[in-house]
Amino acid sequence: MALRHAVLAALLEGEFSGYQLAKVFDVSVANFWHALPQQLYAELAKLEKEGLVAGRQVVQETRPNKRLFHVTDAGRAVLEEFAAAAAKPSVIRDDLLVKVQTADLIGTRPVIEQLEARALAAEAKIELLDSLLRRMRGDADEAEFLRSGERIGGYLTCLRGVAFEQGHRDWCLRTAAVLRARLTGGKDGDS
Repeated sequence: MALRHAVLAALLEGEFSGYQLAKVFDVSVANFWHALPQQLYAELAKLEKEGLVAGRQVVQETRPNKRLFHVTDAGRAVLEEFAAAAAKPSVIRDDLLVKVQTADLIGTRPVIEQLEARALAAEAKIELLDSLLRRMRGDADEAEFLRSGERIGGYLTCLRGVAFEQGHRDWCLRTAAVLRARLTGGKDGDS
Protein backbone atom coordinates (compact mmCIF):
# COMPACT_ATOMS: atom_id res chain seq x y z
CA MET A 1 0.00 0.00 0.00
CA ALA A 2 1.17 3.47 -0.78
CA LEU A 3 0.42 6.58 1.24
CA ARG A 4 -1.85 7.70 -1.62
CA HIS A 5 -4.27 4.86 -0.90
CA ALA A 6 -4.45 5.68 2.79
CA VAL A 7 -5.08 9.38 2.00
CA LEU A 8 -7.76 8.56 -0.57
CA ALA A 9 -9.42 6.14 1.86
CA ALA A 10 -9.43 8.76 4.64
CA LEU A 11 -10.94 11.34 2.27
CA LEU A 12 -13.84 8.99 1.54
CA GLU A 13 -15.03 9.95 5.03
CA GLY A 14 -15.57 13.54 3.92
CA GLU A 15 -13.97 16.76 2.83
CA PHE A 16 -10.91 17.70 4.89
CA SER A 17 -8.17 20.30 4.99
CA GLY A 18 -4.59 19.05 5.30
CA TYR A 19 -4.68 19.85 9.01
CA GLN A 20 -7.95 17.96 9.50
CA LEU A 21 -6.60 15.03 7.49
CA ALA A 22 -3.58 14.86 9.82
CA LYS A 23 -5.99 14.68 12.79
CA VAL A 24 -8.01 11.92 11.07
CA PHE A 25 -4.77 9.99 10.51
CA ASP A 26 -3.84 10.38 14.18
CA VAL A 27 -7.13 8.90 15.35
CA SER A 28 -8.43 6.44 12.78
CA VAL A 29 -5.65 5.57 10.34
CA ALA A 30 -2.64 5.54 12.67
CA ASN A 31 -3.38 2.00 13.84
CA PHE A 32 -2.39 0.74 10.38
CA TRP A 33 -0.56 3.57 8.60
CA HIS A 34 1.76 6.26 9.95
CA ALA A 35 2.40 9.53 8.15
CA LEU A 36 3.79 12.85 9.22
CA PRO A 37 1.72 15.97 8.47
CA GLN A 38 4.35 17.13 5.95
CA GLN A 39 3.99 13.84 4.08
CA LEU A 40 0.21 14.26 3.98
CA TYR A 41 0.45 17.80 2.59
CA ALA A 42 2.90 16.65 -0.10
CA GLU A 43 0.69 13.68 -0.97
CA LEU A 44 -2.41 15.88 -1.22
CA ALA A 45 -0.57 18.14 -3.68
CA LYS A 46 0.44 15.12 -5.81
CA LEU A 47 -3.04 13.64 -5.73
CA GLU A 48 -4.57 16.96 -6.74
CA LYS A 49 -2.10 17.34 -9.61
CA GLU A 50 -3.04 13.83 -10.80
CA GLY A 51 -6.75 14.63 -10.56
CA LEU A 52 -7.41 12.02 -7.85
CA VAL A 53 -8.53 14.64 -5.35
CA ALA A 54 -9.95 18.10 -5.86
CA GLY A 55 -9.48 21.03 -3.56
CA ARG A 56 -11.45 24.17 -2.99
CA GLN A 57 -10.53 27.36 -1.20
CA VAL A 58 -12.56 28.32 1.86
CA VAL A 59 -12.32 31.96 2.85
CA GLN A 60 -12.36 32.53 6.60
CA GLU A 61 -12.68 35.91 8.24
CA THR A 62 -10.91 35.36 11.56
CA ARG A 63 -8.46 32.68 10.43
CA PRO A 64 -6.27 32.10 7.41
CA ASN A 65 -8.05 30.67 4.37
CA LYS A 66 -7.92 26.91 3.99
CA ARG A 67 -8.23 24.34 1.23
CA LEU A 68 -10.62 21.43 1.60
CA PHE A 69 -10.03 18.26 -0.39
CA HIS A 70 -12.33 15.47 -1.53
CA VAL A 71 -11.88 12.33 -3.63
CA THR A 72 -12.75 12.62 -7.32
CA ASP A 73 -14.27 9.87 -9.46
CA ALA A 74 -10.76 9.13 -10.74
CA GLY A 75 -9.53 8.80 -7.14
CA ARG A 76 -12.40 6.47 -6.33
CA ALA A 77 -11.46 4.34 -9.36
CA VAL A 78 -7.85 4.12 -8.10
CA LEU A 79 -9.14 2.95 -4.71
CA GLU A 80 -11.41 0.37 -6.37
CA GLU A 81 -8.41 -1.00 -8.33
CA PHE A 82 -6.37 -1.07 -5.13
CA ALA A 83 -9.14 -2.89 -3.24
CA ALA A 84 -9.40 -5.49 -6.00
CA ALA A 85 -5.63 -6.17 -6.13
CA ALA A 86 -4.17 -8.99 -4.05
CA ALA A 87 -2.88 -7.77 -0.68
CA LYS A 88 0.76 -8.35 0.18
CA PRO A 89 1.44 -10.32 3.36
CA SER A 90 2.20 -8.21 6.44
CA VAL A 91 5.78 -8.08 7.66
CA ILE A 92 7.30 -6.97 10.94
CA ARG A 93 10.05 -4.39 10.73
CA ASP A 94 10.91 -3.18 14.21
CA ASP A 95 14.25 -2.04 15.61
CA LEU A 96 13.23 -3.26 19.07
CA LEU A 97 13.27 -6.84 17.77
CA VAL A 98 16.89 -6.42 16.66
CA LYS A 99 17.73 -5.17 20.15
CA VAL A 100 15.98 -8.13 21.78
CA GLN A 101 17.76 -10.57 19.49
CA THR A 102 21.12 -9.24 20.66
CA ALA A 103 20.19 -8.45 24.29
CA ASP A 104 22.07 -11.32 25.89
CA LEU A 105 25.19 -10.39 23.94
CA ILE A 106 25.26 -6.59 24.29
CA GLY A 107 23.37 -5.77 27.47
CA THR A 108 19.93 -6.47 28.85
CA ARG A 109 18.88 -3.57 31.11
CA PRO A 110 18.38 -0.94 28.37
CA VAL A 111 16.37 -3.42 26.31
CA ILE A 112 14.16 -4.29 29.30
CA GLU A 113 13.50 -0.57 29.83
CA GLN A 114 12.55 -0.12 26.18
CA LEU A 115 10.27 -3.16 26.25
CA GLU A 116 8.48 -1.83 29.33
CA ALA A 117 8.14 1.62 27.74
CA ARG A 118 6.68 0.05 24.59
CA ALA A 119 4.21 -1.95 26.69
CA LEU A 120 3.03 1.27 28.37
CA ALA A 121 2.68 2.99 24.98
CA ALA A 122 0.70 0.03 23.66
CA GLU A 123 -1.60 0.16 26.70
CA ALA A 124 -2.26 3.87 26.09
CA LYS A 125 -3.04 3.15 22.44
CA ILE A 126 -5.43 0.35 23.46
CA GLU A 127 -7.30 2.77 25.72
CA LEU A 128 -7.51 5.35 22.91
CA LEU A 129 -8.74 2.79 20.38
CA ASP A 130 -11.26 1.35 22.85
CA SER A 131 -12.74 4.82 23.41
CA LEU A 132 -12.87 5.34 19.65
CA LEU A 133 -14.70 2.00 19.25
CA ARG A 134 -17.23 2.98 21.92
CA ARG A 135 -17.81 6.33 20.21
CA MET A 136 -18.27 4.69 16.79
CA ARG A 137 -20.87 2.19 17.95
CA GLY A 138 -22.75 4.59 20.21
CA ASP A 139 -25.49 2.87 22.20
CA ALA A 140 -25.26 -0.37 20.20
CA ASP A 141 -23.37 -3.35 21.56
CA GLU A 142 -20.57 -4.63 19.35
CA ALA A 143 -22.44 -7.61 17.86
CA GLU A 144 -25.40 -5.40 16.94
CA PHE A 145 -23.14 -2.72 15.47
CA LEU A 146 -21.20 -5.25 13.39
CA ARG A 147 -24.46 -6.72 12.12
CA SER A 148 -26.27 -3.51 11.23
CA GLY A 149 -24.04 -0.46 11.75
CA GLU A 150 -24.09 2.06 8.92
CA ARG A 151 -20.33 1.98 8.23
CA ILE A 152 -18.08 -0.64 9.80
CA GLY A 153 -14.79 -0.37 7.86
CA GLY A 154 -13.23 2.03 10.34
CA TYR A 155 -14.54 -0.04 13.23
CA LEU A 156 -13.01 -3.23 11.84
CA THR A 157 -9.62 -1.60 11.27
CA CYS A 158 -9.78 -0.19 14.80
CA LEU A 159 -10.47 -3.71 16.14
CA ARG A 160 -7.34 -4.87 14.30
CA GLY A 161 -5.40 -2.04 15.90
CA VAL A 162 -6.56 -3.12 19.37
CA ALA A 163 -5.60 -6.74 18.70
CA PHE A 164 -2.19 -5.68 17.39
CA GLU A 165 -1.50 -3.43 20.38
CA GLN A 166 -2.66 -6.10 22.85
CA GLY A 167 -0.39 -8.69 21.27
CA HIS A 168 2.49 -6.23 21.19
CA ARG A 169 1.96 -5.21 24.83
CA ASP A 170 1.77 -8.84 25.98
CA TRP A 171 4.91 -9.82 24.04
CA CYS A 172 6.86 -6.83 25.41
CA LEU A 173 5.87 -7.61 29.00
CA ARG A 174 6.67 -11.31 28.65
CA THR A 175 9.99 -10.63 26.95
CA ALA A 176 10.97 -8.05 29.58
CA ALA A 177 10.07 -10.55 32.34
CA VAL A 178 12.15 -13.31 30.71
CA LEU A 179 15.16 -11.02 30.27
CA ARG A 180 14.82 -9.67 33.83
CA ALA A 181 14.61 -13.22 35.27
CA ARG A 182 17.70 -14.23 33.35
CA LEU A 183 19.50 -11.10 34.49
CA THR A 184 18.66 -11.55 38.18
CA GLY A 185 19.07 -15.32 38.03
CA GLY A 186 22.85 -15.01 37.96
CA LYS A 187 23.23 -14.83 34.20
CA ASP A 188 25.48 -12.00 33.03
CA GLY A 189 23.09 -10.14 30.73
CA ASP A 190 24.75 -6.74 31.20
CA SER A 191 28.01 -7.36 29.46
